[in-house]
Amino acid sequence: MPSENCFDVAVLGAGLLGCFAARSLTRYRLKVALLEAREDVCTGISRANTAIVYTGYDTKPGTLKTRLCVQACRSFDELCAQLGVPFARRGSLMVSYGPRADRVLRNKYEQGTANGVPGLRLLSGAEAAAMEPNLAGGLSSALYAPGTGTVIPWTLGIAAYENAAANGCRPLLNTRVTGISPLPEGYRIHTSRGDYFAAAVINCCGLFADEIQEMVAEPQVRVIPGKADYLVMDDAVGGFVRHIIFHEPEEKGKGLTLVPTVEGNLLLGPSEQPGDGKGSFSTTPEGLDFLRDLAAKVVPGLDLSQVIRSFGAVRPNPFHVRLEQGEWRPEERSISNFTVMNPRPGFWSLIGIKTPGMTCAGALGDYLAERVAEELGGTEANPDFCPVRRPPVCVRDLPFEQRAELVARRPEYGAVLCRCGGVTEGEVLDAIARGAVTLDGVKRRAGTGLGRCQGSFCTDRVMALLSRKLGVPMEALTKDGPGTGLLGGGCHGAR
Repeated sequence: MPSENCFDVAVLGAGLLGCFAARSLTRYRLKVALLEAREDVCTGISRANTAIVYTGYDTKPGTLKTRLCVQACRSFDELCAQLGVPFARRGSLMVSYGPRADRVLRNKYEQGTANGVPGLRLLSGAEAAAMEPNLAGGLSSALYAPGTGTVIPWTLGIAAYENAAANGCRPLLNTRVTGISPLPEGYRIHTSRGDYFAAAVINCCGLFADEIQEMVAEPQVRVIPGKADYLVMDDAVGGFVRHIIFHEPEEKGKGLTLVPTVEGNLLLGPSEQPGDGKGSFSTTPEGLDFLRDLAAKVVPGLDLSQVIRSFGAVRPNPFHVRLEQGEWRPEERSISNFTVMNPRPGFWSLIGIKTPGMTCAGALGDYLAERVAEELGGTEANPDFCPVRRPPVCVRDLPFEQRAELVARRPEYGAVLCRCGGVTEGEVLDAIARGAVTLDGVKRRAGTGLGRCQGSFCTDRVMALLSRKLGVPMEALTKDGPGTGLLGGGCHGAR
């Protein structure tokens, strides 16, 4: 096999977990590859979640999940500063309206205290109402966690990916794994673009991590997807609540979460709906109605006519499985702790990592990289590793003098393409140069199409730039990869 196809470690899957695992591995003197089936990174679970950085009061004491969550939350400011990613530590209020929910909050306070979460306070209903006057009346108590934050999930993942590549990781996009053959000293990875060899493999394939692991081992855990729905509100109501709100309902069931996002919008969700496949990111009428009805009760003054979009997410739920009458059947309850598996020497899997997976992505990457490096005997540090990634230019955030100076040198940064977000032609060109090959790839890097008009003004302009810079006809472009053609074609990115 050609040497350029041989690696010390191959990371499979370029979502948040895979991008951070690759970044962590480049801290060592290891030859690392990151394989991704799609045309871009962070196109699955990572692009659709609640965007919350959790403190760790909601997880069981003594678990790996709790240890990594508390550790990761404490250092999240430093991580985002290194990667040039916007982060807002809003603080959170978990609110209750009755005795059952009050007990839940007290238990979480005691659990969080045992976990070492700093700053937790139980508040009276009056104290909570003073902090968030737009919540419905009748509050009985609240749990305040000042460390809770929010980040843009795909911005975080793309930043980790770019930093990994800058530190020597070799990205292999449009590279779908079709099989894995164990060898005496590693693994032959069969893909849609030929074979690769790696001494060790880290499986971060999200919803498909169970299928990848079963290429080399008997089933142990299966991922059964669930669905979730979200509503995004215009930045005109972004300050309706100042903290992240977790509503604990008096009746058992799903409460409402409200997140004042980094971008200035207000995010409502998630609902919980039965899954209908690993690739279905559609919304459900039932889920959206649930969110609207609950919002009318929890924040009755919120103007729901300000909703600018909805989106669906797929949530991975891992279950241990057992063989019964020739079939692998899931246990009755899903796995609550992080599922980190090592079914064969040199093969590691993150299966069904759910909340707080985004919070812990960096910590999980470090955790795995250390173990894989030890296993390979390559714990020597990479002296050239640099954890800092220079963020792209964001014109609207520049002082006027700097903006004028930039436009004088680069006129394309003075041509506004997206009026809602003030995104310029220069920022779109930069997004394409950094790897965007779809409309949503540009959106996730530059912020086009995220505002009030949802791309009505800028879509054709962004497509024209993509067509010109990529050298493909506009009808070949896609919104978000295969199957999402915009003008009847849609083949670009599906190589």
